[in-house]
Amino acid sequence: MKQYVVARPLYSEDAFADEHEKIHRHHKTLRHHVKQYFTCDLKRAKNAALSLLPFIGWMRIYQLKEWLLSDIVSGVSTGLVAVLQGLAYSLLASLPPWYGLFTAFFPVIIYFFLGTSRHISVGAFPVLSLMVGAVVTRLVPDEGPPINITGFEGLTSDEQRVMVAASVTFLMGIMQLAMGLLQVGFIVMYLSDTLVSGFTTAAAIHILVSQLKFVLGLVVPGLSGPLSIIYTLEKIFVQIEKTNVCDLVTSILIMVVVFIVKEINDRYKAKLPVPIPIEVIMTVIACGVSYAFNFRVIYKVDVVGRIPVGYESPMAPNMQIFGETAVEAFPMAIVGFAVAFSVAKVYSVKHDYIIDGNQELIAFGASNIVGAAFKSFAASTALSRSAVQESTGGKTQIAGLLSALIVMVVTLAIGFLLEPLPKSVLGAVVIVNLKGMLMQIREVPYLWRRDRPDCVVWVVTCLASILLGLDLGLAVGLGIELLTVVFRAQFPRCSVLANITGTDIYKDRKDYMSIYEPEGGVKIFRIPSPIFFANIDFFRGKLVEAVGFNPLRVLRKRNKALRTIRKLLKKGELSGPIEESEDESNMEELDQPSDFKDLPVQVNWNSELPANIQVPRVDVHSLILDFSAVSFLDISALKGLKAALKELIRVEVEVYIVACDEYILEKLHSCKFFDDEVKSSMFFLTLHDAMLHILEKHPIRGAKPYLGPHRFIHRNLSDSCVSCCLTGYNNSHYPWQPMQWCVKFA
Repeated sequence: MKQYVVARPLYSEDAFADEHEKIHRHHKTLRHHVKQYFTCDLKRAKNAALSLLPFIGWMRIYQLKEWLLSDIVSGVSTGLVAVLQGLAYSLLASLPPWYGLFTAFFPVIIYFFLGTSRHISVGAFPVLSLMVGAVVTRLVPDEGPPINITGFEGLTSDEQRVMVAASVTFLMGIMQLAMGLLQVGFIVMYLSDTLVSGFTTAAAIHILVSQLKFVLGLVVPGLSGPLSIIYTLEKIFVQIEKTNVCDLVTSILIMVVVFIVKEINDRYKAKLPVPIPIEVIMTVIACGVSYAFNFRVIYKVDVVGRIPVGYESPMAPNMQIFGETAVEAFPMAIVGFAVAFSVAKVYSVKHDYIIDGNQELIAFGASNIVGAAFKSFAASTALSRSAVQESTGGKTQIAGLLSALIVMVVTLAIGFLLEPLPKSVLGAVVIVNLKGMLMQIREVPYLWRRDRPDCVVWVVTCLASILLGLDLGLAVGLGIELLTVVFRAQFPRCSVLANITGTDIYKDRKDYMSIYEPEGGVKIFRIPSPIFFANIDFFRGKLVEAVGFNPLRVLRKRNKALRTIRKLLKKGELSGPIEESEDESNMEELDQPSDFKDLPVQVNWNSELPANIQVPRVDVHSLILDFSAVSFLDISALKGLKAALKELIRVEVEVYIVACDEYILEKLHSCKFFDDEVKSSMFFLTLHDAMLHILEKHPIRGAKPYLGPHRFIHRNLSDSCVSCCLTGYNNSHYPWQPMQWCVKFA
């Protein structure tokens, strides 16, 4: 076992500061920051251009011979998947299928120039598509008239829905762009992995239910709002006998084949040069079979239908829709960015490059704004599509650009080939791709065993999102998550520490057997949390539990006893029994330090008092507060801490605070925390320094330590100490060994 020996002086914070001069750092003022922000030079302009247009950076290092072929293969593969997913996810958004092709084109072009990730595939994301669909069906329901919106006049139902989807996407893009420009990309940190997992699992269940009508070939109106999933299931089961058998059989066949081949892709991905594009293959086969056997006419199968050639003219967003959809647009902006950023972060770590959260917000904001102008709906990234782009060898966003070109070819030239495609096939493809999100439910047992507050966040977020809808569910989940953070900080696991025998290490006394606690009343209390207004009372309560008495109650009892003793001295009746006065008319005096100036002797409160006066014993003479895990104190905590320290000091308990952060010490000085009772000398550098100081003041009976200039930490040494004794002193040790040192007998 490795050992070390350290020889150094015993340090309080004041002693350390006196001996070691600190570097004085000049903190920049707000004026300096503002001036620096608006200062422009050539270097800064260059950095700003590279930051705003990240593609310049990787284009300069692009390895044409090594990367181009990989990007071409990846772009073609991703483009074929993007076409299929664009058509499928349009159904989730309650829009005609071909608008998904717009979403797979325009946002990709903008992201190519502005995005910092080289591997994610931008386009439709099922969760976002479903959230867009909820807004669309709320404003333009399947049954009944649409909401009264200026601009709806003379438009068909599909055109109204496109206007709603484009407008809410435009607003979502504005929010993302604004957050990026304001440098608030950190907001995504408030969405924990647990919350996102529960939320996306609930979204997968919503998506599954929404696709049942296509798989079964039923006509079910789109619903939104709380309990919409229950009402949708009710409408499905009410007409379950009307199921189109051709749609059902086709869907089951597609799902089985796609599932099996995807499993083969996962199992043999190391051996396959590229994953088998089974969705594309099955879509082509389904199109051919549907066309050959005329599914639409003979079996009444609902097909994609006419796909217009080319792109539609741009449109301006509807300002009235902005007002109607602002509440839904904000969670869409957060979810879209959070999912894309988390996927981008995984690939950036894997391929060793840096992504910028704020620039990603700008990129997605601009992508959604431009896309919405050309009638696409909300874009983010899909895990499966990004996995295809990366696993097929994609090196940069040139692969994304090529995938957009594939989508453009379909839109401009060969889209008509997809017209006989049954919508049940698209529904089946969507359901199969939900496997990853649905399997996240396996995290619940693990979370329950490892971290129950996190498990509560997962379950509550999932259930709330299922029952209340995705927007309200996300808000509920975020609220529960923040409550768990507050709960953990407000009720931390405080502990009483003890020395691990033979070391200078201190651990929770409940966790170890080989510990030593010096006799004579030393307590070490640790709080592993910041101390602030919400937990200061909890801190004081736990502190009272640790020391075993209430110092304020003891102080009041002592001051009452002093009043009684003074009265007896005046009357000369100190020897006889007397009842203790219960007069509490002046409680402020009872809370003040005990005043012995009128008494001829000092009162020993732990000995038997005259006249049967009873005062609670205090068996603790020193208390050490371990502040190593305290990161900040607010003003309320400062006041509460000072009051607690004064109560202890006034009942003759010496208090020491150790391992306090430098920032907290500066704050204590600036807030005038110290006075005649609470002094800066109570702060020590380490816990062991404070313990040695206490043993120096309250030595163990029968031994007197040598108080030389150094203390020696000896780990795993024998009982004989040779190097640290001065001539003429006998070798001996304390019965406990936090720091072995030489002593001489008194």
